[in-house]
Amino acid sequence: MIANTTEARAEYRNVWVVAEVLAGEVQQVTYELLGSARDLADARGSEVWCVVLGSGVSSQAEALFHRGADVALVVDDPGFVSFVDEDQAAVLERLVRCHKPEIVLCGATTRGRALIPRVAVAANCGLTADCTGLSIDPENGDLLQTRPAFGGNILATIRCSDHRPQMATVRPRVMNELEADTARSGRVISETLQPAERNGHKQILKVFRDSDNSVNLADARFIIAGGRGLKGPDGFKMLKDLAEQVHGAVGASRAAVDSGWVPYYHQVGQTGQTVQSTVYVACGISGQIQHLVGMQSCDFVIAIDKNPDTPMMQLADVAVVGDLFEIIPALIKEISAT
Repeated sequence: MIANTTEARAEYRNVWVVAEVLAGEVQQVTYELLGSARDLADARGSEVWCVVLGSGVSSQAEALFHRGADVALVVDDPGFVSFVDEDQAAVLERLVRCHKPEIVLCGATTRGRALIPRVAVAANCGLTADCTGLSIDPENGDLLQTRPAFGGNILATIRCSDHRPQMATVRPRVMNELEADTARSGRVISETLQPAERNGHKQILKVFRDSDNSVNLADARFIIAGGRGLKGPDGFKMLKDLAEQVHGAVGASRAAVDSGWVPYYHQVGQTGQTVQSTVYVACGISGQIQHLVGMQSCDFVIAIDKNPDTPMMQLADVAVVGDLFEIIPALIKEISAT
């Protein structure tokens, strides 16, 4: 799908958000994307469309309108009770070719990363993955897509001037969702899954969940994260004790994960999870940009380290210079006594 002239690009309008639906429920990343899409659409003088693919999802349209959508483009089909990327990509490509959106956004989640590249290739348009910032170029209306590059050492801004639609996946917890406005309404466009879009190449028989993966960093309001300064797995046992005291979750830097001190699902950063907690306590984390990308949206950052000159200590709202092996046990003791 190539639009390499001004006239051809003019045919493409509106900003689309591809909703993430799990067990019939729209996930938070969708509302975050709708907030960003609202800003982009207002800058372009266009509408926000939210594409909802799933089973039993028609009732979700009202909530999408409350969070900034003008149109809900819904494909409600029993065949979508489980996520099969080939099937959803086929119907989404058809919708893109039919309705010609200018911009298509999707969460940089496991599902989004499986779905959107298929659509981008089939529609012959560009895709920028793992964006942490989006804006509109006021001169020509291009979507400016910011993402970490070169191993996270720089932030690159990417544009796609000649192809439409412009597609991007956005990391969860980096965009702010809008407050629900129950006075907002919109229109629903219902589409059906066509027989040719049921390829039947694979089928989800059963979903297994890791019973050891009890941490939920994405939703945690209080995160205690450790890095190389913890010196080993015993240090993370100390952080877990503190996290239990404050009903929080334990995070980790890539260095700690690569050292085998803590499982990967604790990792925060460019190659881990993006978090947006109310409080983020960084213990012995130097604060390389790869890590900062994953926690820069946290409301209040506390850093504990012997070295006052690390990037994390400079970023923190409160920087505690000292031995974390003395400070953390003292905190646990103090909290336990209250």
